[in-house]
Amino acid sequence: MQGCALNLFAERDSMLKRVALILASITIAIAGISAQTVLASSTPRRIEITAKRFTYDPDVITLKQGETVLLVLKSDDVSHGLRIRELGLDLKTSKDKPAEKLFTPRKAGDFVGQCSVFCGANHANMKITFHVAE
Repeated sequence: MQGCALNLFAERDSMLKRVALILASITIAIAGISAQTVLASSTPRRIEITAKRFTYDPDVITLKQGETVLLVLKSDDVSHGLRIRELGLDLKTSKDKPAEKLFTPRKAGDFVGQCSVFCGANHANMKITFHVAE
């Protein structure tokens, strides 16, 4: 009778160890997924904008309110700028010097920007739209 009781305790201990090992494995897996999610979400989305007389490419950009992005403004020809006063955004670039800025839109809506560096006869028509969704 005593041997049976010892066998039951040994089986119970073995089962508890297996359950503990399974729970530990699940916890480690969940922690790994969470770490990857945090790492992925901490790297801002990169948005490249190319300016050339008298356009931006792309000329419409969609963002999420509160989402931080890395804006990269490049020029294919002469110096250009990109200013959106309502968003507090102002970048300037020349042909060989791209401008980069981390940017987090705080307001939702459609915002029209324009070139802030005189670049020629159609400078006033050089526009870009940022659509910021909630």
